[in-house]
Amino acid sequence: MENFKPTRYTLTNVATGREFEDEGWMLDDPQTPEPSLIRTNYASKRLNVRSEDYGIYRFCDWLPVRRMLRGSHAPVTYKSVRLAAHLGLKNLYITFSGYFPQVGARMTTCSFKETEAYNVCARRAENEKRILVVASAGNTARAFAKVCSDNKIPLLLSVPEENINALWFDAPLDPCVKLIAPQTGGDYFDAIHLSNLALQSSLFYAEGGAKNVARRDGMATTVLSAATTIGEIPDYYFQAVGSGTGAIAAWEANLRLNEDGRFGNKTMRLMVSQNIPFVPMYDAWRAGSREMLAYDADQARADAEAIDAKVLSNRKPPYSVRGGLYDALKATDGDILVATNEEARAARHLFEELEGVDIYSAAGVALATLIQAVRDGKVDPEKIVMLNVTGGGERHFQRNKELWYLKPHHVFPLDPKPDYVIRTVEKLFAKA
Repeated sequence: MENFKPTRYTLTNVATGREFEDEGWMLDDPQTPEPSLIRTNYASKRLNVRSEDYGIYRFCDWLPVRRMLRGSHAPVTYKSVRLAAHLGLKNLYITFSGYFPQVGARMTTCSFKETEAYNVCARRAENEKRILVVASAGNTARAFAKVCSDNKIPLLLSVPEENINALWFDAPLDPCVKLIAPQTGGDYFDAIHLSNLALQSSLFYAEGGAKNVARRDGMATTVLSAATTIGEIPDYYFQAVGSGTGAIAAWEANLRLNEDGRFGNKTMRLMVSQNIPFVPMYDAWRAGSREMLAYDADQARADAEAIDAKVLSNRKPPYSVRGGLYDALKATDGDILVATNEEARAARHLFEELEGVDIYSAAGVALATLIQAVRDGKVDPEKIVMLNVTGGGERHFQRNKELWYLKPHHVFPLDPKPDYVIRTVEKLFAKA
């Protein structure tokens, strides 16, 4: 691992097909004004999977990383027996990202957001002096906080005050990690707005969200785990989505696996889900609209507060952009499904009873919609179904541990003045 050479790749503008070199922390094609995601083109067209000792970097042929960070773990895929029998599915495979040692899953933040954090931070240049900024509804912040703390990477997190109970750790963090929050009543959108104000200072730079190829390709390791375990690309992919970035990543992984050629040549059908009543992408999809529909801000905040799966409450997802979720669903004959809190809770209980581990609310939403799809005949019971369990094992991991919680270094009003935000966040790191 110490002799690791940076992965060789170029970038491609999805809208225009223009290929260009990654000159650093590139999030867009600088020569094309049309909004579009960019995508990685790896020099290695065949995936060479390394040993488990490499953690997430066992898939480094298809990760845009400069180095390997210690402490990572890859998602684990296993064939379900009891849940599969209960649903009447012959080939149900669960890709588990969390803490479930019985199947080999050991992500200590208990969330697949580790797949993002370890790769985004490994894409970062070691001589980068600016401070990374990440906005999150909770789980992403926990993952980035752990990775940055362990590797002494300065980080500014922006998380809604009502969600900071998600920022638990089994040990205190390094002071290089700072947390700001919009006040109670704010949601993920408000956290994003606050982070954007901080980014007006030259001391900071944006992680980039869905636009960061390292984030998407890190999330794509869930599909790489499934395909390399099963021996072929799944037929169906089930996941709950807030931004849809994980599903976009799954589609991109599918394209690479088809090019590799050893895992079949098929299009995996994306079956993604949202938590009622916060369902803006579902509403747009059902209306046949590439563009998101109007969503009153006060209603959106109320709907975000009402759902169990707070991590699914993104008001500005990469749905409409070229290469985004709308295109991914169209290309894969996919669909968006919905589940209530009650349905998701029942699904979580069922998973724990049959598979033996607790799962997060978002994963419960995904399972609830899989149950619906099977019931409604939308899934062929003979085909390969991948259920992406994006987080779980928290109760198992936390058992008999004393937890440490990251508290906000500053709480801002919902509409703070930019100069006030900039002065405050700069002072936070001046004290570090």
